[in-house]
Amino acid sequence: MTQTLADPLAARDHARAMAGTIVESMPVLPPVAEDLPEGVDGADLVWEETIAAGGYATRRLSRGSRLRLIDLAGDACASLLVFNAEMPTERLNVADTVKVQWNAYLGAGKLLLSDMGRVLMSILEDEAGTHDTFCGTSNAATNAAKYGDGRNSGDYPNGRDRFLLGAAKHGLGRRDVHPCVTLFKGARIEADGGITPDVGPFAPDRSLVLRAEMDVIVVIANVPHVLDPRTSWSVTPLRASAWRGAVTGEDDPLRTASPEGLRAFRNVEDYFRR
Repeated sequence: MTQTLADPLAARDHARAMAGTIVESMPVLPPVAEDLPEGVDGADLVWEETIAAGGYATRRLSRGSRLRLIDLAGDACASLLVFNAEMPTERLNVADTVKVQWNAYLGAGKLLLSDMGRVLMSILEDEAGTHDTFCGTSNAATNAAKYGDGRNSGDYPNGRDRFLLGAAKHGLGRRDVHPCVTLFKGARIEADGGITPDVGPFAPDRSLVLRAEMDVIVVIANVPHVLDPRTSWSVTPLRASAWRGAVTGEDDPLRTASPEGLRAFRNVEDYFRR
């Protein structure tokens, strides 16, 4: 193999021979899925990808799009950043997401709010119920202390550096990597103020569906939860599917569920009224 790759023409031929090779973790182009929800046309599918254990993915989604995430083997950990695609200085604000909704535990009906009081995404369906708005994600130092080489090129990649790679694909940098929410792995605050992680592993194929309430950029890092008590670096693949959908209507139950949520949706509508 080394001799083959040392010859540019042989290397080219070898690379071309790999065309059509399918591996577990890769985008499907064009996107195809056999298990779309009833009523969703395959022509509306815009993203189909399996994110490797330790991998990351990013995508720009238009307003109204649905994003379904599936924990394929029960040990995925999806740390999520969200940006306003038109103006990425507006991004997910975890503190406002928690305090505006008077609830720190995400689930169906909850909203992901921006630092400008708008809804970036809403959670339509949730089969998992184990999510985290407290702990953020890992970095090279935390991984190095616990597992070993935590750099992107190391055996135990960390969430923050994976976020940096995903953000860079949209012209964003270190200062744009903001506090995240983590999906499929939970954390609860105890009466004494301690944090108890709830990291499984769980039953396979748990899923949730989010709706984009604005044109958004999502960046997902699939790495172990920062408080995972296991001494081994443990995470499994995550599937992402997205399809076009209708923009939220005025009578949508998530829009009208609370005064605070209604105001955040009205802020979105005012933004698009420009």
